[in-house]
Amino acid sequence: MNILIIADVVARPGRLAVLDRIKSLREEYKIDLALMNGENVAGGFSITPALADELFQSGFDVMTSGNHIFDKQEIIPYLDANPRLVRPANYPPETPGSGLFVGEVGGYKIAVLNLLGRVFMPPVDDPFRVADEQIKLIPDDVKIRLVDFHAEATSEKYAMGWFLAGRVSAVYGSHTHVPTADERILEPGTAYITDVGMTGSYAGVIGMDKNQVIERFRKIPARRAEHAKGDVWICAVVLEVDETTGAAKKITRLRLEHQE
Repeated sequence: MNILIIADVVARPGRLAVLDRIKSLREEYKIDLALMNGENVAGGFSITPALADELFQSGFDVMTSGNHIFDKQEIIPYLDANPRLVRPANYPPETPGSGLFVGEVGGYKIAVLNLLGRVFMPPVDDPFRVADEQIKLIPDDVKIRLVDFHAEATSEKYAMGWFLAGRVSAVYGSHTHVPTADERILEPGTAYITDVGMTGSYAGVIGMDKNQVIERFRKIPARRAEHAKGDVWICAVVLEVDETTGAAKKITRLRLEHQE
């Protein structure tokens, strides 16, 4: 089976790009399962129920998130109502929503786990211990297992890749909004990339207006930056996975320019 994973979708430019291209991407790459990270969809911070519904209806099967998922309060009840929008699993146990989705999508039994790193990130529980606990909850007959590790440090991401090698189909990084060129298959059959990157405007600083971001670095206090416009890329990976064993056979990195 072929799995499409689209990088952190940032604000209106990224959202319109994936809405415009998801159908053609699914057709071109013969995609059986499409995922995206949606924590920055609403103006660069979190996601709303209406936007989540629109993205699911457009052709995405599961969405992961990260440290900005709770920036919009209206998404909190939605997380409990729709388990296909996954929040990081290593938040406290009473946190709304779930960090692990297990279910059948398009005739395939899949599991999607979302984790937050701890290096240069807000305080959360140990992602390695939580990964161990969550994987034990996945039924043995669910072979397709995908892990979005939303983390800052490359070393922490690589460590998670090796920690889960052979136990999941893929470990892919998100959060930095910068695509890395280290896609590979970790033996025995786990696809890995440190960061899938960002889907949004590369005319600014990780998707946000460059002048406002520079101002934030130079002045305190400074207002929250608005999203950038123009020079839109869709960053993604396509995984080829053996559906009977869950082992990854190939990972292909995509960087597609998109005309707004």
